Amino acid sequence: MKLKQRMVVLCAVLLLLGLAKIFLLDGGEGSAANRRDLRAFRKMESGLSLPRGARLTHTLQSPWEIASQWVGPREVYPEETPELAAVLTSLSTARIERADVGYKGTQLKALLVLDGAQKVVFKPKRYNRDYVVEGEPYAGYDRHNAEVAAFHLDRILGFRRAPLVVGRYVNLRTEIKPVATDQLLSTFLMQSEYLPSTFTSLSLHVYTL
Repeated sequence: MKLKQRMVVLCAVLLLLGLAKIFLLDGGEGSAANRRDLRAFRKMESGLSLPRGARLTHTLQSPWEIASQWVGPREVYPEETPELAAVLTSLSTARIERADVGYKGTQLKALLVLDGAQKVVFKPKRYNRDYVVEGEPYAGYDRHNAEVAAFHLDRILGFRRAPLVVGRYVNLRTEIKPVATDQLLSTFLMQSEYLPSTFTSLSLHVYTL
């Protein structure tokens, strides 16, 4: 038998063995277990998904009052939180009433007060998402999306101990400067009163204190 014919026969045998494994071996208990695991994963996935733009319609409480009631000795929010999407939406859309210098630390941050007297922490975007910081783990600035990812990973793992975090675009000229304290305004360096919007918008995340 020629080499080419032998290769064709070998490929056919391997294909038959693969099909046999799929239909005979995986068709037994292993496949049922896989289906159970897949159903459990889909259920968990559906429970973790959050609709965009959700609003509170069934209560007179503010989103901040609801979030404050969640906090316990060992968790920031409970396992069942149907209002979570609405609270996160409020974090990302509520009007900024006051802006001040943030508390001490190694990274740049500001303290904002949202509509309803809710204090939040502002951390600006310093790197693009795909930028890799070389050196030690603590080298460079805070990554603006690190705490956003940490919050959602905390939800997936079921720890529920990370503060609520959202990403948000803020316009420095129209949203921050009019409500900033003198202490914060003294840190602004304005090169032009007609800065393009690309220079006056920052990607940030905020979380409830």
